[in-house]
Amino acid sequence: MTLLDFARGPALQWALIIMVAGMLWRFFGVLLLMRGKPLSKPRSDKTVWAGIRTVFKRSWVPPVMSKRTQYQLVTGYILHIGLFVVILLFVPHIEFIKGITGLSWPGLPNNVITVATVLSIGVLVALLIRRMTQPVLRAISNADDYISWFVTMLPLVTGLMAFAHIGPRYETMLAIHILSVALLMVWIPFGKLMHMVLFIPSRAQLGAKFERRGVEA
Repeated sequence: MTLLDFARGPALQWALIIMVAGMLWRFFGVLLLMRGKPLSKPRSDKTVWAGIRTVFKRSWVPPVMSKRTQYQLVTGYILHIGLFVVILLFVPHIEFIKGITGLSWPGLPNNVITVATVLSIGVLVALLIRRMTQPVLRAISNADDYISWFVTMLPLVTGLMAFAHIGPRYETMLAIHILSVALLMVWIPFGKLMHMVLFIPSRAQLGAKFERRGVEA
């Protein structure tokens, strides 16, 4: 078995199993934290709509905080949009997903994907520099922050190197890229990157809770 065969086969398969099992474990833990039924009289019965609304509303920073958080807002949106484009709109990635799920959709030209990858890498570097040089941010950072940064950066760099034929022969570089993706998948349920899934029920629960109390979320 070659390194590429191992990366495409057992490595990805076990990474997917661990990721799914880890996510289920985290969801189960969240459910255990749920309290009993509230005893107070609700001030509104539109909690479902309020929960859905809050999921989208909290994607934007309130005007009162926009000036102080402008850097995080801009870099955050560039990074998340860039990752979305690279992961879901790169034709080889779409073909990979199609092979597993049967689902397919149109992709973007390779030069657009390259620009999105370079922008995402640049933003990640900028965010790391800020984390290491801003005293307060550095003080509240822990190992999870740096590991999450590393496992997010690695697939972008190795993928760009494989696409541009930089480094080892293409098959080896592609295997390294796939292994870096497997590492990311394994880490997602156990670190802060789990927010990519948990932010939806978290915001929805907050919006529903505030609506029941008659407070704007």
